[in-house]
Amino acid sequence: MARSALTRDEVLDAAAALVREHGPDALTMRRLAAELSTAVTSIYWHVGNRESLLDALVARTVADLGTIRPRGATPAERMVSVARALRRALRERPHLVAMVHERGLTERMFLPAQRALVHEAHAAGLRGAHAARAVRALQFQVVGYVLVERNRERAPVQSPAEEELWRGEGAGADGPLARALAAPIDTERLFVDSVRALVDGLLAGAGEGAAADTGKGVPGDTGDGDVGRGPYSQ
Repeated sequence: MARSALTRDEVLDAAAALVREHGPDALTMRRLAAELSTAVTSIYWHVGNRESLLDALVARTVADLGTIRPRGATPAERMVSVARALRRALRERPHLVAMVHERGLTERMFLPAQRALVHEAHAAGLRGAHAARAVRALQFQVVGYVLVERNRERAPVQSPAEEELWRGEGAGADGPLARALAAPIDTERLFVDSVRALVDGLLAGAGEGAAADTGKGVPGDTGDGDVGRGPYSQ
């Protein structure tokens, strides 16, 4: 029996779940209709054809990344929180993010996170090119880290594995180092440690750097924490 009272949001939720789990090639109108226990014609009525559906998923992904909000008591803590939230968002929807990139909307997707970082950079005393470098460094750190994580997860089984290579090795006189390198990687802790170190370095001497960078702001910087657009490289 066909399902009644289906909404557009329910269609998009089901479509996004299929893409997240199986990739965009798995998303067909027939399969989506089966997931929702409805007729294919009902899917078309709510979202149009498959290309329109993909466009809607891309728009929703861009909007989702716009919900990132800084948390913490200091600019440094809030910058770290933005980086963590951005990594989590990218990790949760790799196929959807790839679709955004393919449609040339990557910069638009990252703009809210960039704006949040600019606001915190200004709060920490950074201005101009110094603030821009901080925003770019954090964005590239997040994206690069996510790419490394994804590559490690998709890599063939390593033989010998990193754990085997370091087990029993005495890294000089530092046995604890060898044991630590032989242990499984805590990727969340490693990410947070690296981002905190990066933020601390970027904010060190903020007042001195801001004076030197006056007049070399981010393109589109209005001085109130907004950036008109930001670079992205992958």
